[in-house]
Amino acid sequence: MGTVTGAKAAYKRYQILALDDPTRDFTVTGNAPLKARAQAKGLIYGSSARYKDLIADPDLANELPVECNMLVPEWEMKWSAGDALLRPTPDRFDFTLADRMAEFAQHHQMLLRGHTLIWHLCVPSWFETGIHTDNAEQLLTQHIQTVAGRYAGKIHSWDVVNEAIEPRDGRSDGLRETLWLKCLGADYIDLAFRTAATADPDALLVYNDYGLEYDTFECEARRIAILKLLERLKAQGTPIHAVGLQSHLDGSETCFNAEKFRRFLSDIASLGLKILITELDVEDKNLPADVAVRDRIVASAYEDFLSVALDETAVIAVITWGLNDPYSWLAETSPRSDGLPIRPLPLDESLNRKLAWQAIARCFDQCPKR
Repeated sequence: MGTVTGAKAAYKRYQILALDDPTRDFTVTGNAPLKARAQAKGLIYGSSARYKDLIADPDLANELPVECNMLVPEWEMKWSAGDALLRPTPDRFDFTLADRMAEFAQHHQMLLRGHTLIWHLCVPSWFETGIHTDNAEQLLTQHIQTVAGRYAGKIHSWDVVNEAIEPRDGRSDGLRETLWLKCLGADYIDLAFRTAATADPDALLVYNDYGLEYDTFECEARRIAILKLLERLKAQGTPIHAVGLQSHLDGSETCFNAEKFRRFLSDIASLGLKILITELDVEDKNLPADVAVRDRIVASAYEDFLSVALDETAVIAVITWGLNDPYSWLAETSPRSDGLPIRPLPLDESLNRKLAWQAIARCFDQCPKR
């Protein structure tokens, strides 16, 4: 058994090394920032950020509006995340940090995304015991009316419902077993979108999910379940406008199937929905230590993915989940076992453009105009 396991590990290492092509060309013409290249093709380029990082790192705060024309508060508009507690009690909201992120975006003339109104994670401590069948609808509608209503007219798009699909939970409709589902049934998704449409009628309303990019059994099951969900929502007149594909990629993954992914995007577009790439990054946890090799593989993953995604003109935005490496969520959730700093984002720790930046720029430059 040990020999078989060792052989599989050695083969995987071989596959990862085979991903590196030292001759691959990432040359970019000109010095224009990503937002300008995206705008030239009718696209939006943006990044997530956390208020505490913008305050701690003025260089990041200065660079963000140079490269991006959209800002996504990574923590501050969730019910609870990190040092941001938007709804500390069932009856009280604290918009201090969310307001500061909105002010930052407005000051720098950046579009603002709302992330996220309804999710089963990132909830305050009172939530697990404080929600039940008698009050769930009131908690949901009050939250959306209060939060989306506060920023009405200032938001480009809301992630109204986040990660509601989980085929492994075994339901025929593919929905994830959550407290929202338990208390309100499957119609909680429709309720959330209808409430958001009333609270902020000018915003693009988005269903957002992950695990949809690769040619694996799990990703295929998720793609099928999400398409069925979208079809149900459209059939019942739910005011859904777009789908967000998180696109947390793995630089060591070898099973990206361009044609299957292209077909999935086309299927979404055929429903009359726009598509946003909402949380793009490339994990380098399992890649070689050599920075040059790592950066080439990460850049290749960006370019291979985006060159397919951006062929679909229903795709209107690309948002990376962070702009520079030190502030990536992966630094905490997926650190390297060798202790080396991770390198999953377009800019490095000194805000220098990396091959990943060049790969994204090339995809913007070469994609069709929408």
